[in-house]
Amino acid sequence: MSQSNAAAVAESPLDYVKVQSGRQIEEARKRKRITQADLARDLGMGVRWLREIEGGNPRARLDDHLLCTFKLGLSTGPILFPLLFAGQQMSFPRQLATGDLSDLERICIEVIAHKHLEHLTRALTPAWRTVELQTHLQRKVAG
Repeated sequence: MSQSNAAAVAESPLDYVKVQSGRQIEEARKRKRITQADLARDLGMGVRWLREIEGGNPRARLDDHLLCTFKLGLSTGPILFPLLFAGQQMSFPRQLATGDLSDLERICIEVIAHKHLEHLTRALTPAWRTVELQTHLQRKVAG
């Protein structure tokens, strides 16, 4: 990484995300023995732009990083978690960015789903069904 790139990363969580994501995209592409030309073609982008993404160019859009991530079957955690920390005005512990974060992503999704499950169930249950269930429960308790 160049000195100017390192300085930009230190200043912006978004730039940090792009550098880390670019590295992971490049490593995964090479591990899967996919050329830049093949991946760029599959994604509908130019090879030069893919090089910019892999290089962590701050001008690269996050949606391009996500597109590459999805195509290569990578975890989106290294992109999303630093942004969540930044959104909460918290410093991102960079050790979290290493490795596969798929399990952590699943846990987060489960927590969110569980938190909203009761509310969603109430919102999606027709009023007549709610009355029917309450009547059934009252009979069960009384009987």
